[in-house]
Amino acid sequence: MTPAETYYENLAKTTMKNLEKRHFECHYCKTAEEAVTLASELVPSDSTVSFGGSMTLAESGMADALRQRDDITLLDRSKAGTPEEVKEIYHKSLNADYYFMSSNAITAEGELVNIDGTGNRVGALIYGPEHVIILAGMNKVSPTLEEAVSRIKNVASPLNANRLNRNTPCAATGLCADCLSPDCICSHTVITRKSAPEKRIKIILIGEPLGY
Repeated sequence: MTPAETYYENLAKTTMKNLEKRHFECHYCKTAEEAVTLASELVPSDSTVSFGGSMTLAESGMADALRQRDDITLLDRSKAGTPEEVKEIYHKSLNADYYFMSSNAITAEGELVNIDGTGNRVGALIYGPEHVIILAGMNKVSPTLEEAVSRIKNVASPLNANRLNRNTPCAATGLCADCLSPDCICSHTVITRKSAPEKRIKIILIGEPLGY
């Protein structure tokens, strides 16, 4: 194995041990391809499935794999033609059997950390869908809660602001200004310290850098 592969596997073992103490279901896959195969196997036929906006789901091929399945009902906001239809999908997604997302950060102590704009993604994480499946590259793992929040504010948020063409201070400087801009995508900060019910939230850590 390469030094990076060894590092990711060792860090994953530590992180998964702490996640499992907090009642998350955990898996580790060396590659995104393996993760997509595993995640697909977790979703039975006739399930209703939705997913949040995520570069990880796009880069890994997970979003496309869900779109290619003809044995599930997929609530896909990219197929919506109007803002009203997008809103309807947001609400229907809260009743999905499976909801897919990534996490902006995961602490080595086993906490999920997410900062959201509208709140639809963290809303589904907290309550509603029967199961939540999270795919996350090992680049998302931070040693502490403080470092996880800093990573989101100063890495993930500026990148996402640029991706979404938002006019925010972080998009221009690359650093969080704790702004209240109309284009701000940091409305809700959610720390998930335990999965309730037990194993409702399933986390697949991937030994590759994925997403922001």
